[in-house]
Amino acid sequence: MNKNIRTAEFVTPSHPDKVCDQISDAILDECLKKDKNSRVAVEVMGGHGEIKIMGEVTTKAKVDYEGCAQRIYSQCGYDQKISVEVNISKQSPEISQGVDTGGAGDQGIMVGYACRENSEFIPQEHFLAKSLCKFLYEKHKKDGKTQVTINENKVDLVVVSMADLKKEEIEKMVKLWISENDFNVNFEGCNIIINPAGDWAMSGFDADAGLTGRKIVVDSYGPRVPVGGGCFSGKDPTKVDRSAAYMARKVALDYLKKNGADEALVRLAYAIGKREPVMKIVELDGKTERIEGYDLTPRGIIESLDLKRPIYQNLSGMGHFGRKDLPWEN
Repeated sequence: MNKNIRTAEFVTPSHPDKVCDQISDAILDECLKKDKNSRVAVEVMGGHGEIKIMGEVTTKAKVDYEGCAQRIYSQCGYDQKISVEVNISKQSPEISQGVDTGGAGDQGIMVGYACRENSEFIPQEHFLAKSLCKFLYEKHKKDGKTQVTINENKVDLVVVSMADLKKEEIEKMVKLWISENDFNVNFEGCNIIINPAGDWAMSGFDADAGLTGRKIVVDSYGPRVPVGGGCFSGKDPTKVDRSAAYMARKVALDYLKKNGADEALVRLAYAIGKREPVMKIVELDGKTERIEGYDLTPRGIIESLDLKRPIYQNLSGMGHFGRKDLPWEN
């Protein structure tokens, strides 16, 4: 088996799952704008003219849940009116008492990763699939997916499925993306497959259901890197699924750069209600050591990364890592 052949996919912000992620995070942002100590855990399911918003929210903010859903749906390029059903309760007292004392909002494993394969320090196949997806979405805000397969430093295959565009239009944009960028990879002889099931017009919630947190591999580092299991969207930063994953990325970047390594993989693990992680290790080019020199408590992470700001809906559409304007990327 050739371990140098690697594939990753990415999806546009108009994909049904990403619409749900963005609605969840838009609700979180609305809460944080008016109450930075809001506790939010919101799930969204959408499909076929309906959106259902469910979860636990404890906040002083008055949130227009239906308005958030309609606004994001429109921003993603859909002009259909949708019905919105809301079922929100407060955070359970058992979870609250653990978080109030500075403990983690849940148990779990969080993964951070960094490598030297490109300017964003993420796996090359993931970087390329994301870059192409962003390029296509900026040209045409449509529901779609990209997929890239590489072998060593050569791109073998590019796959694009995108709504409301003819095969010839998409192929022209893919070739433009290749010509306008210097990725330090070889595209010679690359096979480009466009809309393999045929051109399609029915998209978004008209064609498919969406759900918050169903794209955790896309949101992280692609299939080459393991995921901890928990999604990011719809969760305030007391949930270590989100905040500790961001911190793990920062630690991975720091260790990579200060040690001159080619690859860094960080693993953090928490127990609900406990402040300190129960595991904190980094693998540098395959050698494991214990992480030292960081405040990895939930409160320490929130303070050091300034996570009580309404920044989240802007992240959930096109990725949480690789952007230089984020505190965990510096």
